[in-house]
Amino acid sequence: MNNDELLKLENQLCFAFYSCSREMTKLYRPILAELGLTYTQYITMLALWEQDHVSVKELGAKLLLDSGTLTPLLKKLEAMGLLTRARDKADERHLIVRLTEEGAALKEKASLVPIRLFEGTTVDPEEIFALRKQVQTLMSKISDAT
Repeated sequence: MNNDELLKLENQLCFAFYSCSREMTKLYRPILAELGLTYTQYITMLALWEQDHVSVKELGAKLLLDSGTLTPLLKKLEAMGLLTRARDKADERHLIVRLTEEGAALKEKASLVPIRLFEGTTVDPEEIFALRKQVQTLMSKISDAT
């Protein structure tokens, strides 16, 4: 592939990810609206449903979000009554995030999100699993290099 071809937008991996991400977000938006969540709030709740009672630092690392993005997000979820934030009694330097009963109960409603996501599309679930694995492998290799 020559330099001109390399610089075409359609040949950029980053643009393929960017445009796919935008389309995925469009698929999620109406489903998550029924739960009263944005996509970023949803992934935060997913992380907390996997492991509750975590520090803000641990949660940020898992979500790949910096504190400038995570703090307002957590404040909003707290105002919605889905979680609480409190200083760790063992170490006051750590802020611990915990689900409320309402936040934990939302998990049951959210369990339908992955199933509903590709309704009305021709996307095969097996394609999604294979692609996710490829993307995770790529992410790992990029992370190792940086």
